[in-house]
Amino acid sequence: MDKKFTRRSVLKGTAATVAGAALVSSDFMDWSSAWAADAPFKPEAGAKLQVLRWKRFIQSEEDAFMEQVAAFTKATGIEVEVLNESLDDVQPKASVAVNVGSGPDLIWGYYSLPHLFPNKCTDLTDLADYLGGKYGGWVPAAETYGKSDDKWIGIPVCFGGNYINYRNSAIEKAGFKEVPQDLDGFLALCQGLKAGGMPAGMALGHATGDANAWVHWALWAHDAAMVDENDKVILNTPEAVAACEYVKKLYDAYIPGTASWNDGSNNKAFLAGEVGLTNNGISIYQKALVDGLDIKDDMDHAYYPVGPVGVPTEFHIAYPMLVPTYTKFPNAAKAFMAFLMEAEQYNRWLEGSVAYLTHSLNAFNDNPIWTSDPKRKIFAEAANRTLVAGYKGSVGQKSASAISEFIVVDMFANVATGQMSAKEAVADATKKARRIYR
Repeated sequence: MDKKFTRRSVLKGTAATVAGAALVSSDFMDWSSAWAADAPFKPEAGAKLQVLRWKRFIQSEEDAFMEQVAAFTKATGIEVEVLNESLDDVQPKASVAVNVGSGPDLIWGYYSLPHLFPNKCTDLTDLADYLGGKYGGWVPAAETYGKSDDKWIGIPVCFGGNYINYRNSAIEKAGFKEVPQDLDGFLALCQGLKAGGMPAGMALGHATGDANAWVHWALWAHDAAMVDENDKVILNTPEAVAACEYVKKLYDAYIPGTASWNDGSNNKAFLAGEVGLTNNGISIYQKALVDGLDIKDDMDHAYYPVGPVGVPTEFHIAYPMLVPTYTKFPNAAKAFMAFLMEAEQYNRWLEGSVAYLTHSLNAFNDNPIWTSDPKRKIFAEAANRTLVAGYKGSVGQKSASAISEFIVVDMFANVATGQMSAKEAVADATKKARRIYR
């Protein structure tokens, strides 16, 4: 397989690696060199690595990551090339690489990506045990995403929290002091925002992060699910119909056009003053801070409301890293991942991500990023509060396929846009789910 993927992304990644080399402090480099001398995984002679990752959402996160890459290369002599692709392009490119047996040595994707091809992922159990044993164990969702049966096929490096972003002035104009934590109250808020001239808006297009986050929240909040504990499809229920009808009411209060929104659309709309509420990570707030926008003082974050199911049903994005079995340098790949997640590295990177990314190992609960700004605090809980792809069922190839095919997103979009009734959309989604879970 041609490992270029896109000429532009390869050039960007290489340039970032070279530039990053000049940013490594002497103290950081001293630690990195000492680590490399006694690394838990010994790289193969002549190893070179290519890493495919999603394009950064926060510049300071990428800067911190590239500093890690540069330090690893200086300390070990292993050249690391970083390919940056849009989040939605990572999964199809990973699938092509794995199917043809050639491509990046490490793939940093999302949700249950390793479970699309579990038999073509290098066994990372020794690495997971090393990191978990050293850093207080993995959060439950990380272990679920990382393991296939008793074998670790991916390392969930982090999670991306996705919460309600809102303007205080807008919700106050709508008659609310805070975001209601019940479904009826949340709907009333959205209707009030529309009446006040600054409506809500959440993506209903094929937005991997934002759309999946809120539609799965809505489905599960109504005590509906795609499959049960035995992976039997149970979607066609009154609860799922009720969820669709609820989302239709929300959509009617939204700004027009959200059915075609991608993961960047709501950021632009919120920053432009077109919407007063959306769901997102912390990237909107961070841009407002960096650019000195007045909105930074007017906005905040809130949990998703709790529905009839009676417990939180948040769905935050997981970011697992896998090593395809075709790589010639599995030990070097393990060494790279171990290096990234050592405390001396990982804490720096978490701070660089400014709460856009949440730790997957318990030892990092006390990172200062979680207390440095009250508006970031909520994101510290994302990895522990999240449910997982598959929900009641297993995290495996089938749930990964259901996510990648946007079955739940399309079900709600069909109802919201009037293409189908709630019952028709649920029946249609059930058929699609059964084709996967057969």
